[in-house]
Amino acid sequence: MAGATVRPVLVSMTMMGPREPASLDQDRALVEAILGRVPGAFETLVRTYQGLCWRIIQRMVRDPEDARELCQETFLRVHRHLGQYRFESSLRSWLGQVAYSVAVRHLKRKRLQIVASSDHDAHDETIARVGDGFDLESAYADAELVTIVRNAIEELSPMQRALLAMYYAEDLSIGEIALVMRTPEGTIKSHLFRARAALRVRLRTVLEKRG
Repeated sequence: MAGATVRPVLVSMTMMGPREPASLDQDRALVEAILGRVPGAFETLVRTYQGLCWRIIQRMVRDPEDARELCQETFLRVHRHLGQYRFESSLRSWLGQVAYSVAVRHLKRKRLQIVASSDHDAHDETIARVGDGFDLESAYADAELVTIVRNAIEELSPMQRALLAMYYAEDLSIGEIALVMRTPEGTIKSHLFRARAALRVRLRTVLEKRG
């Protein structure tokens, strides 16, 4: 693949929904086509996974221009290192891992916090009192609550924002997210619980004020 020109065209990614996960056979066929320089094969990979790439990176860095540049960088890295992909995980997980690592490096260069200290605080009494009886998903039926949820998500750490995007917007499993973030599944579950609980606290406060 050396010397190949890569010009991935990223369409309007903010409106793209998650795609159905490909099978390992489909992953293998696509990778072999790209490595075999089949015309249009790499563009197919970009179209398939640009939504995943955008959501991970944009939720972490937030600035749209930076996010676009980092998505381009992600696909350049994928193109350059695709021969190292060994099908030990899905192509979706592998590409998500590249996108996440690109975003992490960017935040580190900017000396921005990736994980807040509160992300690891297992003794936060306010969070601990919030049970799973509150249906966070049902809040999206209320336009005002949607805005509140979005604003509350912005207050989370970059890592937790990416986690929520992968779990809800991209429908990645806990196992897949663990691969993307290179973090034990138990830790991912803990972060997910705490992110959801933080949103519930915010929403419950609003609902109580409504009376």
